[in-house]
Amino acid sequence: MRRLTWICLGILAALAALPVRADIYRGVSADGTVILTNVYRRGHNYVRIRSTPKPPPARARPVAAARSPQAQALSGKLPYAAQVAAAAAEHELPEALLHAVIRTESNYDPRAISGRGAIGLMQLMPDTARELGVADPWDPAANIRGGARYLKRLLAMFDNDLQLALAAYNAGPGAVLSRGRTIPPYAETRSYVPRVIEHFNRLQASGR
Repeated sequence: MRRLTWICLGILAALAALPVRADIYRGVSADGTVILTNVYRRGHNYVRIRSTPKPPPARARPVAAARSPQAQALSGKLPYAAQVAAAAAEHELPEALLHAVIRTESNYDPRAISGRGAIGLMQLMPDTARELGVADPWDPAANIRGGARYLKRLLAMFDNDLQLALAAYNAGPGAVLSRGRTIPPYAETRSYVPRVIEHFNRLQASGR
């Protein structure tokens, strides 16, 4: 019996050194053998000798990942910063890029309308706005969300090539695709793409 006791103590010591993953029960079989198990069975007169500790309460996870210092610097320093920040986070785009498009498209005028009928801050064509699910393209927040969604789609279409995506935003994706995925030879588009990229780079460099 003494030898059996020492064996049990050794087993318990080994268990104590391991991370506790389940309840541990002690029982005695018909021939007097001591049983240690993590499986409870009714009718075996098992006694629980170790309990699994309850896990600590889970902490609430932040709604969005931490923003870069450049993105934080944008907030509150440019028009429609809150709406741009929300759309950028939703579509995983740099805030500076959306600001650059808005600056080039409408100069932050929510009532802007082009000669071709493009509307609002990000100059959405009415058909494009409807296809994107923008109910009111005159609403600044809705217009920015729709423009961000469209720009994200174009970036995916052109393998994250920013120049081609911007060219498609200005001239339409068909114009870029029909010319072998190159910037179409339109004076407006050839001027538009570098202007957006210039604003984008300047905002990123200044943190504004």
